[in-house]
Amino acid sequence: MRALDVVGVRVEMPSNNPIVLLRERGGDRYLPIWIGAPEASAIAFAQQGVVPPRPLTHDLLKDVIEALGRTLTEVRIVEMRDNVYYAELVFDSGQKVSSRTSDAIALALRVGCPIVGDEAVLDSGGVPVPDEDEDEVEKFREFLDQITPEDFESDPGPDPRP
Repeated sequence: MRALDVVGVRVEMPSNNPIVLLRERGGDRYLPIWIGAPEASAIAFAQQGVVPPRPLTHDLLKDVIEALGRTLTEVRIVEMRDNVYYAELVFDSGQKVSSRTSDAIALALRVGCPIVGDEAVLDSGGVPVPDEDEDEVEKFREFLDQITPEDFESDPGPDPRP
């Protein structure tokens, strides 16, 4: 398993599909994972430290884990099958629970636990970005600094009111 850091979320053009971008710690591979708009918002909220007035699903799950006296110790991205990533939530008791990767990442950001990826997952889905491409990474980081969770909400179209 390799430690991963969440670089951020963005909308991939021209498809308009959100992705979360993870970076291998101490390596040169990035792992782009296509996710849904609600999960992109949840990840962006967590990264920006936004606390909603009422708990969102991932906040609720964090609260339930704490209320049960458990600790989420690690999120593992364990497999990629048919271009779908699979994750596990690992608890202090050793119990593992299967999870969608986007949900696992959103939860990990809320509880502050490590995110790791299986070497085979990084070998198959990771994209190497050598040091000379740091300009592109910096441009992506600047983009992430400007994006807000509202950017992932669907456009309801023109206002029907006169």
